[in-house]
Amino acid sequence: MLVADGTLDERRTVGSYVPELQASGMGDATLRQLLDMTTGLDYTEDYTNPQSPVWDMSRAGGFLARPPGYRGPESFFEFFKTVRKQGSHGERFAYKTVNTDTLAAVLRRATGRSLSELLRERIYARLGAEHDAFFTVDPTGAEFAGGGLNLTLRDLARFGETMRLRGRFNGQQIVPAAVVDDIRKGGDREQFAPAGYKTLPGWSYRTMWWVSRNTHEAFTARGIHGQGIYVDPVAEMVIVRFASHPLAANANYDATSLPAYAAVAGHLMGAKR
Repeated sequence: MLVADGTLDERRTVGSYVPELQASGMGDATLRQLLDMTTGLDYTEDYTNPQSPVWDMSRAGGFLARPPGYRGPESFFEFFKTVRKQGSHGERFAYKTVNTDTLAAVLRRATGRSLSELLRERIYARLGAEHDAFFTVDPTGAEFAGGGLNLTLRDLARFGETMRLRGRFNGQQIVPAAVVDDIRKGGDREQFAPAGYKTLPGWSYRTMWWVSRNTHEAFTARGIHGQGIYVDPVAEMVIVRFASHPLAANANYDATSLPAYAAVAGHLMGAKR
C-alpha cells in the first residue's frame, strides 16, 4: 500500500532507508526482494533445529528464553545487523521471517510511525473490527512483524474478505485494487520451484502471499502451525483458520487442508447453481 501511494519505492534498498543495516546482508536487498522472499542470506528457517538462525532471532527478540550467560543481540533490530549475505539477492525464493521483520524496520523509518499505528490507521480501523488487536513486542517495544499478531477470527476474516473484494470493504477502498490484482497474478514460478514444496506444484509467492494460480485463482496467507487466510475468488469464499499444530510446517497438513478448502469451495459453487 505504501509503495502504491509513493511513500516507499520497492526498487530502493534496505540500506538506503535504514543506514544502520547497510553493512548487513540485507543492506543491498531491495524492498521487492524482501516482499517476495528472494533475498540471498546466510539464514535458515529450520524450526526443528534449536541452532537455526530463526531461533537466534527469537532469542534476540525475547520470544525464546535466553540461555545463562547469553551475550547475543538484545532486540530484533540488533539481530538484523548480524545477518550476513550468502549468494545473490533476487535469484530464488526461500521463506525467511527475517525479511518480514526487516521490512517492518523500513516501514517505521520511512513513515515515522510504529507498525501498530500503521496497521490501525491503514487497515484495522477501517475494517469495522469488533475487537481490539495487539502485537507482541521485543524488549525495546518494537513489534514483531514476523508473528505474534493477535486478533479475533472474525476480524481476521474481515481482512480476508477485503482481499477477496479487491481491497474494498466496509463501504471504502482499503487496499488499492491494483495491489490486490498484482498479488493475484503471483510471482516468478521458476524462482519458487527450487524451494521444493511438493504440496504446492505450480505455486509462487508475491508480496507476502502464497499464490496457487489454480483454476480458482486461490491465494493464501499461511502460518507455520496451520493458521491462515485462504481466498478463493471463483467460489466467492474466504476461509480463515486459527490452529496450533505441533509441527511447524504447512507440509505436515497441506495434504488434508488444501483438499478440504477445495471441497468447501466445490460445495458452495454447487449450492449456487
